[in-house]
Amino acid sequence: MTAEFPLTWLYAPGDRPAVVAKALASGADVVLVDLEDAVAPDRKAYAREATADLLGDPPPVPVHVRVNALDNPLTETDLKTLSPLPGLSGIRLPKVTSPFDVVRAAREATPADGAAIPLYALLETALGVEHAFAIASSHRALHGIAIGETDLRADLGVRNDTGLDWSRARVVVAARAAGLPPPVQSVYPDIRDVEGLASSCGHGRSLGFLGRAAIHPRQLPIIEQAYRPTPAEIDSAEAVVKAAESDAGAQALPDGRFVDAAVVMAAHRTLALARRLT
Repeated sequence: MTAEFPLTWLYAPGDRPAVVAKALASGADVVLVDLEDAVAPDRKAYAREATADLLGDPPPVPVHVRVNALDNPLTETDLKTLSPLPGLSGIRLPKVTSPFDVVRAAREATPADGAAIPLYALLETALGVEHAFAIASSHRALHGIAIGETDLRADLGVRNDTGLDWSRARVVVAARAAGLPPPVQSVYPDIRDVEGLASSCGHGRSLGFLGRAAIHPRQLPIIEQAYRPTPAEIDSAEAVVKAAESDAGAQALPDGRFVDAAVVMAAHRTLALARRLT
């Protein structure tokens, strides 16, 4: 597997080092150490200290840390403590509502050598979704945006899953417009509902998401399988790439599909994803 197309992102609470260690050995592409919702208020200082110990050396897989929300007084210490550490691959910013949140976090998370720590903004409110493109294009350190669906569902008063589709599509479009990778799907909360997870991943894929965050290792293979290109998709992508190599410009394939630069780019991504999963 390569870091170019991470598909599985596994959360682990920062105040439980043994759980984090299991997450690192789970096969997830990225481990998300959580200092926010998964950690009780009286455990947050310990969670930060334990995470700092973990990141003193590079871990076996990329580790991102979800810090506390930017309106929490603990967050500045989270950012300044963790950002200089060699084992940190990224920071996830919860409850981002404006581009100024990202700019502030980038300023506070810059290590002494001036290198930018990759930031990922979680949009969890109606205001955050409304500002999706402004957030996505706010700072060069921002490497991705995503939705935090549990909080967004509560904020909007949405009663069923499809009620979030407009917000999901908006974030997918904002990421693309800002030149960011496709967003990662939010977590699926029922770890026993294997069929529901697979169906939800298929729906997310149809909306333009790429990969998904998980809360339990048993969800990882289901997510990866759902995002694996099918043989038909691989054949189709190979036909597109082959046609593009003719240097004939935009053209139609024998099956009637029109091939232009955007279609070719998508085909290359499909083939790259297929290669990393073989």
